[in-house]
Amino acid sequence: MIVLSINGSSHAVDVEPDTPLLWVLRDTIGLTGTRYGCGIAQCGCCTVHIDGAAVRSCQVPAGAVGNRAITTIEALAQNGTLHPVQQAWIDLDVPQCGYCQSGMIMAVVALLKQKPKPTDADIDAAITNICRCGTYQRIRAAIHRAADLA
Repeated sequence: MIVLSINGSSHAVDVEPDTPLLWVLRDTIGLTGTRYGCGIAQCGCCTVHIDGAAVRSCQVPAGAVGNRAITTIEALAQNGTLHPVQQAWIDLDVPQCGYCQSGMIMAVVALLKQKPKPTDADIDAAITNICRCGTYQRIRAAIHRAADLA
């Protein structure tokens, strides 16, 4: 049994310690906002926060998380109010298919915590998530909009 702190709640899960956190979140706990993309930590669809840092959950063994705080896309909106990044995504109509967007949003939230007013170079260095639809211009504009909203 592994106990994980996810979105402020404690979850005891009966999984093997080497089970990727992604599958624990989706299949065991039922938080399906975190998505499977590549399984090799390249695309970023599975990005969550562990103690506030963006990590690709497909490569994090559940047994290695310990008592660190895990945050998923489901916890970004608070008291019925969207996170500024989520609002910027809507305002600028960022997604096409939307599949990668939860991971992208989680990566952006982590970036804005570190650099509240990122430059384009900061965005290029930090946001390595892949969007197959290629909405990168809208993503960049939304990041700047979210920085202004925060």
